[in-house]
Amino acid sequence: MKKKINSNTLLLLITIGLFVVMYAAGCIVYGSKGFSHLQTFLNILINNSGLLCVTCGMTCVMLTAGIDISVGSLIALDCMILAAGMERWGWNPLALVVMVLVIGVVFGLVQGFCIGYLQIQPFIVSMAGMFFARGMTAVICTDQVSVSNEAFRNIANIKIEMPFNIGAYTNRKGVLQVPYVRVHVVIALLVLLVIFFMLRYTKFGRSLYAVGGNEQSAIMMGLDVKKTKLKAYVLSSFLCSIGGICYCMNTMAGAVQQATGLEMDAISSAVIGGTLLTGGVGNVIGSFFGVLINGTISTLVKTNGKLLSSWSSIAVAALLCFFIVLQSVFAKIKDSKK
Repeated sequence: MKKKINSNTLLLLITIGLFVVMYAAGCIVYGSKGFSHLQTFLNILINNSGLLCVTCGMTCVMLTAGIDISVGSLIALDCMILAAGMERWGWNPLALVVMVLVIGVVFGLVQGFCIGYLQIQPFIVSMAGMFFARGMTAVICTDQVSVSNEAFRNIANIKIEMPFNIGAYTNRKGVLQVPYVRVHVVIALLVLLVIFFMLRYTKFGRSLYAVGGNEQSAIMMGLDVKKTKLKAYVLSSFLCSIGGICYCMNTMAGAVQQATGLEMDAISSAVIGGTLLTGGVGNVIGSFFGVLINGTISTLVKTNGKLLSSWSSIAVAALLCFFIVLQSVFAKIKDSKK
């Protein structure tokens, strides 16, 4: 138990503690601006539901010591297909959703085959995927397309209010405000739970840890490393497509430059959440808190009102460096005990 706490669990505890301290500080400093309201926290979930899905997939890939930098471009492609499909092609939203999910699976199959079976470096393969997806987004349409489809908007705008008026408050006009979340938040949280149980209780989940921990040992154990990597990238792209649907529900638009840099947000969230870049260590609960930390930093900057938005990137960069150094220290301590 002591060994487990000193290695994997300690990174998770540091991440959770950092989020609690950061959010509590925001409530104290900006409480008068409404930061302490429950809706502020729920807005972080609403604005980052797509990122949460993508980060869950990124965590699975990073557990195998891989990387996928194509996810931001795939999100843009998904949003453009949904937006252009509904507004310009006149397609049914459900058919487009299915199409986006199928594209995610095919995208992951191609990348996973190149990485797992052809043994091409993940960075090179996913970089090619990044350029391809962003280019295909421009091929579909170079303009920003806003979604006005009534059925899609009605689903996206559904408010799921907190039961028993938990966290409700009265605004300056005397109107009772009941905190709520959107449908895409529920989807993202369901994805989080499914991936958590998959990693913890299934053979495939344990295989991801084994492949990332020591590939040669995994081969000697009889694991099909190539197939495991293929499945990891298929899962990542599939979850990315789910994230693309959530992202489109939140933005209600498709654009060529949409989700630019989101792949870095996903990687930083996973690393801050305790997932090692070298593979074999990490979990989606830590990644979830990594997403919350990213969202909290952005919210703090916006609430302040006087800081440039670039300060959120600077803060995330500083945290990322801190956790990478921390991971390196833990790795050296672990090696010294062998």
